[in-house]
Amino acid sequence: MVMDPVEANPQNYRIVFENDRVRVLEYTDTPGHVTIEHHHPDSVMITASTFRRRLSSNEKSVDVELRSGQARWLSSQNHYGENIGETDTHAFFVELKEPARDSPQVQGGSLGPEGPESS
Repeated sequence: MVMDPVEANPQNYRIVFENDRVRVLEYTDTPGHVTIEHHHPDSVMITASTFRRRLSSNEKSVDVELRSGQARWLSSQNHYGENIGETDTHAFFVELKEPARDSPQVQGGSLGPEGPESS
């Protein structure tokens, strides 16, 4: 069973804000760290450091390299991640608690963040 990121990886994720519409998580790790598989609902990821990661799910992987100060859409997904770079990862996730109005919330969309310069 795939878990909430805070429950699956409490040493890496912490809740910094929550209300009835959003939850904001802070994520940190160090080079070489691998997380336990977990689930993210539709979210906006905001990078606070420059980092390289490998995100994996269902035998599929994608490598991403993001600079500090970027914002990227993260479709609802299950994954585990590995810091494959030489710098610490520091990011914030603004998780939406409401599914999109025009479609049901779907797991298994794109793996990793979406947007220009995300790979």
